[in-house]
Amino acid sequence: MRRVRGMLPFALIGLALLLAPATATPAAWNLLVQIVLFTAAAAIPGYLTRHVSYVDVAWPWGLVGIGVVTLLTTDGATATAIAIAYLAMGGRMGLWSLVLTAKHGWWKPGAPKVELPRYQYQRRRWERQGFHNETWSVQYEIWLQGLANATVLAVPAFVAAADPDQPLSAWTVLTLLLWAASYALESLADRQKQRFAARGTRDTCNEGLWRFSRHPNYFFQWMQWNALVLLALPSLAPLFENTPLPVWVVLALGLFLASWTLYVTLTKHTGARPAEYYSLRKRPDYARYQATTNMFFPGPVKTPRD
Repeated sequence: MRRVRGMLPFALIGLALLLAPATATPAAWNLLVQIVLFTAAAAIPGYLTRHVSYVDVAWPWGLVGIGVVTLLTTDGATATAIAIAYLAMGGRMGLWSLVLTAKHGWWKPGAPKVELPRYQYQRRRWERQGFHNETWSVQYEIWLQGLANATVLAVPAFVAAADPDQPLSAWTVLTLLLWAASYALESLADRQKQRFAARGTRDTCNEGLWRFSRHPNYFFQWMQWNALVLLALPSLAPLFENTPLPVWVVLALGLFLASWTLYVTLTKHTGARPAEYYSLRKRPDYARYQATTNMFFPGPVKTPRD
């Protein structure tokens, strides 16, 4: 029941998207896209191998799917802008996921499959929470992300696109600039980490953006979503005119839940917490790095306590 309750807010938001006249069409097409994509790319291979890691292919390409659906089913400059943002975010991570899976032979029959560390950590959670059915647990993790793509993570796109007459106002430009800056900084953080790792050292990367946050890539990924939420906010007013009040309230809450969902995911679920669990065991200097550097929000370097 705990897992069912965890899915209910997403399901409620998905229902609201389907009931609101302005978002019903893209929401229905997106639901179909996510079901097909997650079934083929994650659920079936996950069932055959008992590995969750395939969801790291389905999830970013699901964002691409949201972008494509937005472009094909809606009109307006704001809709086009937010669709491009989804295509860029999903495409960047999606291409990386294909390189990773090809490198590790995930799609080769009979080849050994190695679960990503964050999903190895999930298995520790399953044990602590008393979940012993591996098949069900794997499918739950996969479809929870699929449900998020079909519902809460699509809300910024479909709400913004519900107002085709919205002009490219100063607010729109500022939020798009915030998104672009956050996208560039996430890419820079990843590149800095790659250059550091190429040295072959076991030390902790604390250079560039990593000097001010232990996970600057996650922080700036979250900021991209905040920018999209802010971009969609002005569209709530015209959406109110032809949407039942309960449905409108759920969609408004869904915008903020999109930000919260990514924050929890990036700091606890599959982001910082599992990464730090393994970093503490692999890198002798990581405990000091934790003592001197903020985990998520960038800030000044702190003096460690003796």
